[in-house]
Amino acid sequence: MKFNKSIFPFFLILVTFLISSCAGVKQVTYFQKLDNTNDSLPQNQLKGVHCARIKPLDLLSITVVTTQPATSQIYNLVVPQITDNVPVSLSSMPTLQTYLVDENGFIDFPVLGKLLVKGITRNELELLLQNKLASAFNKEHPIVTIRITNFSVNIVGEVLKPGKYITGNERLTIFEGLALAGDMTIYGRRDNVKVLRENADGTKKYMTVDLTDENIIYSPAYYLEQNDVVYVAPNKSKANSSNFGAAESFGISALSILFSLSSLVITIIK
Repeated sequence: MKFNKSIFPFFLILVTFLISSCAGVKQVTYFQKLDNTNDSLPQNQLKGVHCARIKPLDLLSITVVTTQPATSQIYNLVVPQITDNVPVSLSSMPTLQTYLVDENGFIDFPVLGKLLVKGITRNELELLLQNKLASAFNKEHPIVTIRITNFSVNIVGEVLKPGKYITGNERLTIFEGLALAGDMTIYGRRDNVKVLRENADGTKKYMTVDLTDENIIYSPAYYLEQNDVVYVAPNKSKANSSNFGAAESFGISALSILFSLSSLVITIIK
């Protein structure tokens, strides 16, 4: 069977498309290295890794509840509401004031005074306050609820919507963070994502994670902490294209298309 030279350009384009498609899938797929024989992963390695630790400049919402509302009211600071210089009743839906963790890691709590809270988790601080307040409530352990109200992460780089995201969920995975930013673009590197984190003592560290690897769930960067910066680096094609401006890129694309069409026409005429 004689090969028809006129269809050679179509064949070449098809092969090129298939090759580029295969390469593209490998670049944009998560969990590529997932072992299908491992249906469940040991949970004991995950315990405690997602507990956000309190850091300087965090804003803490602290609520104390007991069977003695009048006594516990002093610990539940509310934001005064004023209309036309007249205080409004705070009996309905009051807004609690937040406690600012100062640069040294302390909060100023009513009656108890200065408390060092940096570096501990919310649960640890709740237990600490319960024990310290027990004597004030005749040995009754109050219910203490704490939230970090300014928990935020910064997602930048090759994502659809880069920016700062504030969330009430303190158990935020890196995938959930990327979802808030609209996920990566097709130009983002899944195997080389950078996470910048500031520890409670003020030190900073960089972590590199591979989102194509199943072992990502064991990484300390899998659960994001407040003020983390996630940077998605561009892949080679995007980095290379950045060397050209919009006009140059358009010109190169136009010339490439024109050359392909010219080759096709010449082949058909022959």
